[in-house]
Amino acid sequence: MNALLVYPRSPDTYWSFRYALSLQGKRAAQPPLGLMTVAALLPQPWNKRLIDTNVERLRDSDLAWADVALISGMHVQQEDLISIVQRCRARGLRTVVGGPITSSLPASVLQADHVVIGEAEDLIAGLARDLEAGTARPLYQAAERPAMERSPLPDLRLIQMHRYSTMTVQYSRGCPFNCEFCDIIEIYGRRPRTKAVAQVLAELDQLREAGWRDAVFVVDDNFIGNKPRAKALLAAMAEWGEAHGHPFRFSTEASLNLADDLELLQLMKEAGFISVFLGIETPDEDSLVANHKLQNTRRNMLESIGIIQQYGIEVMGGFILGFDTDREDVFERLVEFIQNSAIPVAMVGLLQAMPGTQLFRRLWSEGRILNAGGGNNTDCELNFLPRMNATRLLEGYRHVLTRIYACDAYYERVKLFLSRCQPQFRQRWSYGSLRAFFSSMVHQGLLGKARLSYWKFLLTAATRYRGSFGAAMTLAVMGHHFQTITDQLSKADLIEVVD
Repeated sequence: MNALLVYPRSPDTYWSFRYALSLQGKRAAQPPLGLMTVAALLPQPWNKRLIDTNVERLRDSDLAWADVALISGMHVQQEDLISIVQRCRARGLRTVVGGPITSSLPASVLQADHVVIGEAEDLIAGLARDLEAGTARPLYQAAERPAMERSPLPDLRLIQMHRYSTMTVQYSRGCPFNCEFCDIIEIYGRRPRTKAVAQVLAELDQLREAGWRDAVFVVDDNFIGNKPRAKALLAAMAEWGEAHGHPFRFSTEASLNLADDLELLQLMKEAGFISVFLGIETPDEDSLVANHKLQNTRRNMLESIGIIQQYGIEVMGGFILGFDTDREDVFERLVEFIQNSAIPVAMVGLLQAMPGTQLFRRLWSEGRILNAGGGNNTDCELNFLPRMNATRLLEGYRHVLTRIYACDAYYERVKLFLSRCQPQFRQRWSYGSLRAFFSSMVHQGLLGKARLSYWKFLLTAATRYRGSFGAAMTLAVMGHHFQTITDQLSKADLIEVVD
């Protein structure tokens, strides 16, 4: 059979990094690792073709070639995913939809011939047999969460690696915490499951042998969910990196209690980790408690962030506005916290009540859910009735964004980060990095509205932080994206929320 694997387009948000990627000559931040893994699970005799619509067009000739289209996506990609399904079905092409989106939207909304709910490792063989026999069922649902040892090497042959800025590896699934708004624990569970160390090293070998020599993101929702196993992996990664000339710079996601374990931080540094994304959410402890984000309480969060930065690891932060416990002062408090934290990449979003979460169930019982939401927490649209006046919340949200991504404020955070963290990773001056460097000087230094701020920052980075100039330029380029998205949001009409 000819299997066409399709990944929908993601909307332009802070998370897309579109405007930074364009300066690098890249089309997307990361490849669709889930579909690459599904492809490896499909029968060997099948012919496979993967189209990531974030980097290339889905052509009629692709649809004509295929016997079945397997489409995977997240909640935020639903609009484009449904459009692709409709396009396939209009041509009589059978469609299978899977991925996280099937855990949050009813099968009827997705409009596919076949829907897969849950992780694929134990489902794909049966689905493939049924597709070949023409007896595939409308719904396939995983009976249990599979062991990670069953996950194969992703099929790298199906992607155009040069179109991405970062490659991806998955080590674990699940998170031990219980945040009310989080859908990860609902989909993947609260008992972290991990791959064997040998599996991860095999994936790194595969990337190295394919010629990759750049950033690698470990896409776990909480890399340190099982600390003893994470430490064993990190020790092996450090040894692997030493043996192969440290070809990669690693990033991942974790929880703030990372700061409690200095041994773990040292191992991450030795393994080549240069950044970590943390769900910080809010400086208000009442909100953290109310949302079961207890791992961030009973600590000075600024001090915890500073401890991680001392190990040369950049902290990227996720923040949320719209909690029931938010007060009028939350906006100024959040701006102050972000500026003092030295977190350049501060992802601030509006609270989304995602279907399937504890939060959605609670708000539904209170009669406060408006719709299933679009999954985009930066589009100034709420899918529930907040406690705070909705217009005040949306105005405050915009106020926070315009403050933290004003050029001077952003560059001040970057300089504070450079002084604390002193990142020393060596910049590999590839074609992409050179292109980004010169494109940045043109777009930001010559054509940008904040030219003076840009050149002052560049001069400071080149003189005061010479050892970290590569990191400084990377963050300057990322700032171009954040400032562009913020400018767009500041001009968009506010969407009224009505009961």
